[in-house]
Amino acid sequence: MSDPSFSPFSPQHGLTLAAGGVMIAAFLVLGRRGGTTELVARSVLAFLCLTATVFSAWAWSSVQRESDIDNVVPLHLCDLAAFIAGFALLTRNRTLALLTYFWGLAGTVQGVATPALDIGWPHPAFLSFFSHHFAVITAALYLPIVLDWRADRPWWKSPLKAFAWLNGYLLVALAANALLGTNFGFLARKPVNPSLLDHLGPHPLYILWLEVIALLLFALLALPLRSRPPEID
Repeated sequence: MSDPSFSPFSPQHGLTLAAGGVMIAAFLVLGRRGGTTELVARSVLAFLCLTATVFSAWAWSSVQRESDIDNVVPLHLCDLAAFIAGFALLTRNRTLALLTYFWGLAGTVQGVATPALDIGWPHPAFLSFFSHHFAVITAALYLPIVLDWRADRPWWKSPLKAFAWLNGYLLVALAANALLGTNFGFLARKPVNPSLLDHLGPHPLYILWLEVIALLLFALLALPLRSRPPEID
């Protein structure tokens, strides 16, 4: 029996996005209640983030076809973002919170909007993909909305810091792709499914455009958080 199929921009995709929106709203509402409710909500969200890659590895081991190493080794940006988000929620470390916010909202949102996925509901690979991505996005919103994290002053400092860390990741991903023949960060080739990369020119030109877009998005994301002093140690 073949795996169920998934197509971006299909009714299944729309329903999944709606369910993810409900999940995000539920965590934020529970977190804003404070006290024990907030602690439980944050702990569950951190657990989802920290176990995302384990669940994903198990899920992809159950697909009917041979799974790519890209789906097993946790070196995509969203894989690292999940680890970072989990520890940011538990430790409230400012650097981890910064990376969760900028990477989660500028990058992981793109992952659910144009998912590089062709396996549908109710396969574990489908569930792991979307639960992983929505957990990171939820954490990125939870930090400023519930935990009151704010960007550094002056406002441009945090976007530049997130951009520097992003380029550190790019160097690691490029090296891994060269050694393993993988496509971490989609730096070796574009995903098969439709995505933003389809509109940014051929390889490697689209990587340069991604850099420009990432820096612009980071700057825009910093603007709503620039007016208040930081409160996470």
